[in-house]
Amino acid sequence: MNAAQIFDLTGRVALVTGASSGLGARFAQVLAANGASVALVARRLERIQQLQQRIGPRAVAIEGDVTDRASMKRAFDAAEKAFGIVDLLVNNAGVAHANRAIDLTEADWRRVLDTNLDAVFFCAQEASRRMLAANKPGAIVNIASVLGFGVAKGVAAYSVAKAGVIQMTKALALELAFKGIRVNALAPGWFDTEINHDYLAGPHGATLKREVPVGRFGADGDLDGPLLLLASQAGSYITGATIVVDGGQMVALRG
Repeated sequence: MNAAQIFDLTGRVALVTGASSGLGARFAQVLAANGASVALVARRLERIQQLQQRIGPRAVAIEGDVTDRASMKRAFDAAEKAFGIVDLLVNNAGVAHANRAIDLTEADWRRVLDTNLDAVFFCAQEASRRMLAANKPGAIVNIASVLGFGVAKGVAAYSVAKAGVIQMTKALALELAFKGIRVNALAPGWFDTEINHDYLAGPHGATLKREVPVGRFGADGDLDGPLLLLASQAGSYITGATIVVDGGQMVALRG
C-alpha cells in the first residue's frame, strides 16, 4: 500500500472547531485535500464561509460556539445533515491570555478553561456519543500544546488547560478504544499564526526562536503529516498518544 492510500480520508466526515483562521483553517484544508468532507465550525461565520468557498463542495460552514453545548449540538446536527455522521473530530478552538497568575481574574481564568479544556471534553463527548450510536469507528484529535508539559510566565490558565487536554486524551482513549474510536492529541510548539504573529515578529519572538533547536517557528505544513497520521488509517494502532511538534524545543528544555 502506498502513502496516498494509507493517508486517504475518502468517505470520512470531519468537524474542525476554530476553523476560521490559523491552525484550524489549515487543518480543514488538509483534511479536505485528502478526501474528507469537512464541517467548518467557528463563531466568525463570514471567515468560514470564505474558507468554504476556497475548499469547495467538500466543505460546509457552520456557525458555532464551542463553549455553548446547545450550539455545538446544532453544529453536529448540521454536519450530519450535510455529510453524515462525523467520524473525525479536530478539537482545535482555543483562546490565549497574557496575565501573570496573581493578576488573572476569575473571568479570564474561566474564559480560558471553558474554551481550552471544558469545550474540548464536551465536543469529544458529543462526537463519540454519535459515533457509538451509529456503531461507527472514528478518530478524535485534540490540540494540546507543549505548555501542557512545561510552563512559562504569564500563561498559567492556558498551561493548566492544555495539561488537562493531554490527560483527558488518555482517559477518553482508554474508554473508547474498545469501540474503535481513537483519541489522540497534537502538542505544537511555537507556530506563527494570525493570533500571535505580531508577538513572534517582535523582540520577544527573537528570544523564543533561539530556544528552538531547528532555528525557526512552526509554519504552514509542519502539522499536516502528524494530523493525517492521527486522522487516517496510518495511525490505526495509535490511541492515547500526544505527538509533540515543536522543532525540538522540549528536548532542549529537558536536556
